[in-house]
Amino acid sequence: MPEQPSSAAAGQAAPEPSPVLAEVVRSGFVEGRHRGSLVVLAADGSVELAMGDIGAPVFPRSTNKPMQAAAILRAGLELSGERLALAAASHSGERFHLELVRTMLGEFGLAPGQVQTPPDLPLDPEEAERYLAAGLVRDPLTMNCSGKHTAMLAACARNGWPLETYLAADHPLQQLVLDAVRTAGGEEVAHIGTDGCGAPLMSLSLTGLARAYRHFVLAEPGTPERRVADAMRAHPEYVAGTRRPDTWLMRALPGTLSKMGAEAVQALALPDGRALAFKIDDGATRTLGPVLARVLRGMGVDDPVLARIEDVPLHGGGSRVGEIRAAF
Repeated sequence: MPEQPSSAAAGQAAPEPSPVLAEVVRSGFVEGRHRGSLVVLAADGSVELAMGDIGAPVFPRSTNKPMQAAAILRAGLELSGERLALAAASHSGERFHLELVRTMLGEFGLAPGQVQTPPDLPLDPEEAERYLAAGLVRDPLTMNCSGKHTAMLAACARNGWPLETYLAADHPLQQLVLDAVRTAGGEEVAHIGTDGCGAPLMSLSLTGLARAYRHFVLAEPGTPERRVADAMRAHPEYVAGTRRPDTWLMRALPGTLSKMGAEAVQALALPDGRALAFKIDDGATRTLGPVLARVLRGMGVDDPVLARIEDVPLHGGGSRVGEIRAAF
């Protein structure tokens, strides 16, 4: 088989590598590097800091959940408080999460078997150990997106929309989600894929993602976007869990909206409209805390919670021998 010409040989410039955002340091030696792209928006929405390609589409993964929850409200479902926070959650699978999912199913006349999340263990490692020790097995309701799926089903039931196909991209509910993502991000959706939970996944650029979070915290009170932001910020333990950085941040920094996503995506907006979004190219979620803490310090945030989220130790022989640290 003849050798294929390289892009350079074909007259195309090779793409610039993303900058290094985090390093893996073991015993004083840098043994690995994580590249990615990052954007920070000023309070007026202008780009204050850009690293890497902030205009290319990415799959935001679970950082899209506030937009999905806003679409559920636009579909006419009445949710508030912990229930609305859980609709926008990647919950840890703690007991209070699972109890509320089951309660909501009963409130809306739905059956657990209608939830089409794939069977899974609790997202939180400690909860997963307890779950397995109790002799339990992977279950759709334990999957971290079960609150979102329950709310999606409830919105469909309210409107008489098909329940069996609520995850189809052309379903009326998912068309509302598409519009919510496009509106909040201020750009067209370039790609639609399938998320880990089975729901349609709409792409945004990192700039669009940061813009979306800014849109939510600055939205007028009473609008679906503001209602979602307010519920998430008032009940962050339902958005994430008791041992999760998003919860710690929203508790420590009042008015902050923070959400992580799979494949190492993070979005956050401060109450004054400043916002950020970043993605680590290789999907290493262990980098999220150190990178996020470094960015927030650069934005002038000074709080002990930053030391808590940036501390990601490496161990050798049962002892701490290094760390994951920001590299910019």
